[in-house]
Amino acid sequence: MKKALLSAAALVLSASNLVGLVNVHAQDKVELDLAVLEGGYGAEVWPAIVEAYKEVNPNVEIKLTQEKELEDALTPRFQSGDAPDVVMLGLGRAKAFPETLIKEKALADLTDVLDLTVPGEEGTVKDKLLPGFTSSTATNPYGDGKTYLMPMFYSPTGLFYNKGLFTEKGWEVPTTWDGMWELAAKAKEEGIALFTYPTAGYLDTFFYSNIYSAGGQELFDKAMGYDPEAWGGEDLKAVFETLGKLAENTESTTVANANKDGFTKNQQLILDNKALFMPNGTWIVGEMAEAPRAEGFEWGMTAIPALKEGGDRYAYTFLEQVWVPEAAEQKEAAKEFVAFLYSDKAAEVFAKYNAVQPIKGLSDKLPAEQQVFYNIYNDGVQAGMGNFVAAEAIEGADLKGTLTGTFDSVVSGDTTVADWQTAVVELVTQLHESLVQ
Repeated sequence: MKKALLSAAALVLSASNLVGLVNVHAQDKVELDLAVLEGGYGAEVWPAIVEAYKEVNPNVEIKLTQEKELEDALTPRFQSGDAPDVVMLGLGRAKAFPETLIKEKALADLTDVLDLTVPGEEGTVKDKLLPGFTSSTATNPYGDGKTYLMPMFYSPTGLFYNKGLFTEKGWEVPTTWDGMWELAAKAKEEGIALFTYPTAGYLDTFFYSNIYSAGGQELFDKAMGYDPEAWGGEDLKAVFETLGKLAENTESTTVANANKDGFTKNQQLILDNKALFMPNGTWIVGEMAEAPRAEGFEWGMTAIPALKEGGDRYAYTFLEQVWVPEAAEQKEAAKEFVAFLYSDKAAEVFAKYNAVQPIKGLSDKLPAEQQVFYNIYNDGVQAGMGNFVAAEAIEGADLKGTLTGTFDSVVSGDTTVADWQTAVVELVTQLHESLVQ
């Protein structure tokens, strides 16, 4: 009974005492639950980040979970109400975990993180970010000006090739698809295929770049907003037909190995000069660092060819995102940690593992081999960013699987290009109808 009673003196706190109380709580130990994807940057980078944060904020104890198939670890946790505080898992993966949370409005609003002072520094997160990286559907999925996913790492995507082989053969890298078909004929005479891909999922950013090339930002925005007329129109018909011709020039063993167990065999085709081009991101250098390669091999990357002479060329920028679940227990501590990820201290750790953030001036500090990739936007090549807007889930509707996964069937000859486009338009129409209801 005595514990339940509070004296009047205890209830009446001065303003100064209130401030002191807040300061005490601000110094309390906090356990932050961090879950990250163990991707192409390796298993050591995030433990190093955790140690670096301890130096800045020793009052935060971080519980780190990292998995190569993070979605499998997160699903039961979310189902049981045990959500982590911070998650590093990007959009665009096959299991579409963050996309599902977006549809369910289950991500915390991180717009205020942009105005936070970077821990250990004087400037804000917004001051450090490159322009445009928090203004697309890749970070603002509802188109309402609010940021729910913070841009963590970025990688120009494009077609990777062996510069040494092109030098040896005296070949020029084509800037149009017509040029690609001419090169395909030359390479075929040498027993080399024009194209391969790790898995069909890697064709998402490749497809996006082609959409940009076909109709610029206006067409891309319509496509990402599930506009049936755009997907069924002549501009995108040209894209589907171009990829259909590319399927005819794809290395014969690609489809058999286009899965999580065999994808490195497809990547090896570039290193062995058995295929000329492969869609990928800059992480490929680290991922294949120990793989054997042809004599004189040197990584090169080019933008997606223009659909016609004089047309615009694009290199879609792949973003990996970090986010905070709406159900997180330690949201404020989570936001502080996310702000730290843009510090010079954190950026130095990430760069050591070839993980490049959209921070001003950072690309100039990269090794020469990496700068080759991040300089792709020179010479008139344009950057593309964004993704499909959030829509209600429709049972049985797998747009990404239909858009990219069907390419395997097109390569094998089991699906025609026309049927491929028709299937995509049918799904897009359903999703568009769900948006307008």
